[in-house]
Amino acid sequence: MDRRVSDQIDGYARKVAQQFKFLPEIILETRTISLQRLSSIDSGRTRPKGRNPLSHVIGVARAGSYVTPAFMLSYQHIYHAGNLADVHKHGLLAWILNYLTAKAKPLTYIETHAGRALYDLQDAAAIKTGEAAAGIGKVASWFDDTHPLTEVLTAARATHGPHSYAGSPLIAAHLLRPDDRMHLAELHPGEHAALDFALSSFPAKCYQQDGFELAHSLIPPTPRRGFMLIDPSYEIKRDYEDIPRHIAGFARAWNVGIICLWYPILTAQSHLPMLTTLEKAHPGAFRHEVRFPPARKGHGMIGSGMFVINPPYGLETEAARVSDRFATLTVDR
Repeated sequence: MDRRVSDQIDGYARKVAQQFKFLPEIILETRTISLQRLSSIDSGRTRPKGRNPLSHVIGVARAGSYVTPAFMLSYQHIYHAGNLADVHKHGLLAWILNYLTAKAKPLTYIETHAGRALYDLQDAAAIKTGEAAAGIGKVASWFDDTHPLTEVLTAARATHGPHSYAGSPLIAAHLLRPDDRMHLAELHPGEHAALDFALSSFPAKCYQQDGFELAHSLIPPTPRRGFMLIDPSYEIKRDYEDIPRHIAGFARAWNVGIICLWYPILTAQSHLPMLTTLEKAHPGAFRHEVRFPPARKGHGMIGSGMFVINPPYGLETEAARVSDRFATLTVDR
């Protein structure tokens, strides 16, 4: 590849990063993606007839094929780890997995947006937002010593230090058994590397891949009994439109699987059309929502929701207990 083309790709990557206000490292990732695409065009595998390779790369990017993956790569959960939404999601996740593993039959666990699995709540990013302090730092006592979430968090702190927080992949890894199967997708290269390292002592398969794409390729899984957690960042607003379609496909192909979607409740109420579509398509599903005060002034997230297809017996009772805890918080309605 000549220097002129490489320099043009560099300039384009910077423009994309600036336009979408990406973190500085995303400039490099955007350039890498573009160069990989250009390499495949130069090799003759994908170059359209009559198109200049560079103009094709930029045209595809401007149309969304590159802007979307790069945008997905910008999210890092460390800024939000341990917040009240995590408390809601992880409390129910741990309860469900504990329930499922009480039976001897093996199961499959699939997670579409895994993150790095292990978080340091003393990290500058976590301290900056204050979400962990307003979350698990404030309400850890909601879960007694026998609750599976408490058991996992205690184990994580014992192994990794007192300020460690276990994300959903590590919660699952602690609660699953040797015969169970774990499939975890994370697209961000840095987050994926951290995920792979955090779970290196567990029998988990970590994929640097789009989570929806991975899930479609796996289901129905072996073993067929199992659980899927769908937990996107929703920074891509199209997710609200695309998720019902993905879930419809998952439910058709895996009618015995427990499919669980987490979603944020924002002041903009962006989740409502998506939930209307989901409830119409899956009338037997269980929807659980909690409300809480914003973590800081102007923060748009005021609640957390879980939509569960094929909910296990007893989940409604556990969710009601969680609702009672959240009801103790002062919420401006």
